[in-house]
Formats: sequence, structure tokens, C-alpha cells
Amino acid sequence: MIDPNNFWSSNYYEHPSITDEMIRIAESRLSIKLPASYVDLLRIQNGGYTHGFAFPMTQRTSWADDHVPLHDLAGIVIDPQHRTAENLLDTEYMTNEWGLPRRQALLSGDGHWWISLDYRNGPTPSVIRLDVECDQQVQIAQTFDDFLNGLVLQTEFGTDGE
Repeated sequence: MIDPNNFWSSNYYEHPSITDEMIRIAESRLSIKLPASYVDLLRIQNGGYTHGFAFPMTQRTSWADDHVPLHDLAGIVIDPQHRTAENLLDTEYMTNEWGLPRRQALLSGDGHWWISLDYRNGPTPSVIRLDVECDQQVQIAQTFDDFLNGLVLQTEFGTDGE
């Protein structure tokens, strides 16, 4: 299991510290309840680059036969003037722009692929990987806690993930 205090690498986009109000706004805009363990990570650092993790997979994805990387994790930035590529509140725009399924909270990705909290089956989201180019949806973990507990260093797969 990854130590939450050693999860974050860089706050490259200089996200402000998370507040209860920012969490409330995100949950209201997305009509979801965020997993407590995700919020706990944001309380340490409000999104940014991780130390380079991966989730081992038994099902092949378009990325790799045996894992899904996690280089970064979205934070919550409510100031529309703050430019960042790692904002959970971009979910609605990206969902429309890339034709993604509704009831998602996009945690990481670049448009062609996403790691997402999937709320389509109820209030407790699973974690999935969406690949727009290949029209592939693969469940990574049943819950965000399962996802966090399964993360290992990317180097265990012989690559830094780039």
C-alpha cells in the first residue's frame, strides 16, 4: 500500500490548498460524493504529479498487458482564471468534448484516455480506464480505496511510464 504522505511529487500547476468549500462545489457541480480517501489525498496536496505509480492489471488495456500508470491525479480548482491540466472540474467539458459516458469524475488523462471514477452503477464509484481511440472501457478497481491499495511504483514494470 502506498503511503499517502509519499504519494505526491510536484504541484506543478500551483493548485491552492483544498478547502471544504472547494470540495462542496466540486461535488455539487458533478452531482457526486467524492471518496473520502481521494479527499484525504487532496488535503495533503490538491492534485498534481504523483511519484509515478501503476495499478497491476490482469486484463490487457490499450496501454499495456499488465498495468495502468498513474502519473498525476486531478485536484479541484474553482478559480476559472487558474490554468491547469489537472482539474476535476474539467470533467463536464471533457465529457462533452470527447464523447465520454456520463456520471464520471475524470481523475487523470489527456483526452485520448482517462482514469475515472465511474458513478454509473450508484453512489460508490468504481475506477475505470476509458480509451477514446480504441473505444475501450476497463474496470481497474471496484472502489477508489481498492485502487489506492493496489498501487505500486511504476518502476516495478521496468518503465517510468513515459
